[in-house]
Amino acid sequence: MSVKKKLLKAALRKENKRLRRARKAGRGPLACVLRILGKLFGVLAAVYAVLFAVFFFDLDGKLLYYVVEPFLVKHYDRMERKNPLDMPYEMK
Repeated sequence: MSVKKKLLKAALRKENKRLRRARKAGRGPLACVLRILGKLFGVLAAVYAVLFAVFFFDLDGKLLYYVVEPFLVKHYDRMERKNPLDMPYEMK
C-alpha cells in the first residue's frame, strides 16, 4: 500500500470516528433544532411564569397603588390652581 493510501485511510478513519462521536453526543441537525426549540420553550415558560405571578398576586395594581399614585398625588397637589370662590360673581 502506498503512503498516500495509508494517509487517506487514516484521515477517513479519524473523520469517521469524529462523526460517530458527534452522532453519539446528539449533535446532528435534528438535535440542534431540538436544542434551539427547547431553549425557546424554556424562555417562553419563564416569561409565562412571571406574567402569571404578576396576575396572581396583582402586582401591577400594587405597583400603581403604592408607587405611581403617591407620586401623582404629590405632583398634582403641588400645582397652582385658580380658586373659583375668590372670583367675583359677575365673571363666572
